[in-house]
Amino acid sequence: MKIAQIAPLVESVPPSLYGGTERVVSWLTEELVRQGHEVTLFASGDSCTEARLEAIVPRALRLDGIHDCVPSTMLMLDRVVARQKEFDILHFHTDFFHYPLFRDLSHRTVSTLHGRQDLPHLPDLYRAFPHLPLVSISDHQRRPVPEVNWQGTVYHGMPKDLFQCGAGEGGYLAFLGRICADKGILPAIEIARQTGLPLKVAAKIDPADREYFEQQVEPVLERSSHVDFIGEINDSQKQSFLGRARALLFPISWPEPFGLVMIEAMACGTPVIAFRCGSVPEIMEEGVTGFVVDDVEQAAAAVARLGELPRPRIRARFEKRFSVQAMARAYLKIYQNLTAEEMAAVAAE
Repeated sequence: MKIAQIAPLVESVPPSLYGGTERVVSWLTEELVRQGHEVTLFASGDSCTEARLEAIVPRALRLDGIHDCVPSTMLMLDRVVARQKEFDILHFHTDFFHYPLFRDLSHRTVSTLHGRQDLPHLPDLYRAFPHLPLVSISDHQRRPVPEVNWQGTVYHGMPKDLFQCGAGEGGYLAFLGRICADKGILPAIEIARQTGLPLKVAAKIDPADREYFEQQVEPVLERSSHVDFIGEINDSQKQSFLGRARALLFPISWPEPFGLVMIEAMACGTPVIAFRCGSVPEIMEEGVTGFVVDDVEQAAAAVARLGELPRPRIRARFEKRFSVQAMARAYLKIYQNLTAEEMAAVAAE
């Protein structure tokens, strides 16, 4: 198949440090190429891919301090429109910006929703474009969305050889992601304090969250000798960070659409202790890949049960449920269904 993958421009594909959506787009793109499909990736010029790269901007917008991605995204979509006849499928990972432009090409498009869908302005948008084919990344993500043209739920998948099963010999708890209230850095610090274990924090601080970090988090870090704040890390550093950890803490307080860090931990054989929010009960298998809890006290108690979870079994569950091959198979089935519907519609004319 001739497939266009249209990525956000704020980060490269894959991102050099933090960036979930761009990382998933990269894994999917490379696997589709490996399977012999003709893929074009619309992304920033510093992206690295075996697909044909259509560079829209020289490098990831964040690297130049550009936080308003709308102008560059509009330029990218204009270029996709100009080339749309070259592709069997146009796969968008850019939220809703393309909806008006591709209203009449919906039979050859699919849009993966990567973000939260409970925001008040979104229902009207979906009601205006109910025919556009959409993919969710968890069933929970769909709940606030009105009746639309769902093509399926496709869980994120990673290359099996990206990480290996670790031994957890570091003896610490890990927090990986971004510093903001929703991600649960302060509960993570308290969980570690209650257990008496050290906590290592590898996290990005966005400009929008700088005030929260300085006013709410930094004072706690200054009086928490058990916490080691590392900052952002890349994929090559995650193997050691996650593989040596006793567990990953994921004490979120928002409707998480997926939670990529959970499967990154599973790939390292590392159990996850996560709050019962958003997609967590879908992605986690209670008592197998970790524990789903409701508060800090339950999370601290779960730490004492980590010995019940064999790390090789956690790794095996990752390979079965969250491999890049499984993700690519699911998307290809959706692509094929859409092209078959288009051919049937043309034949009926």
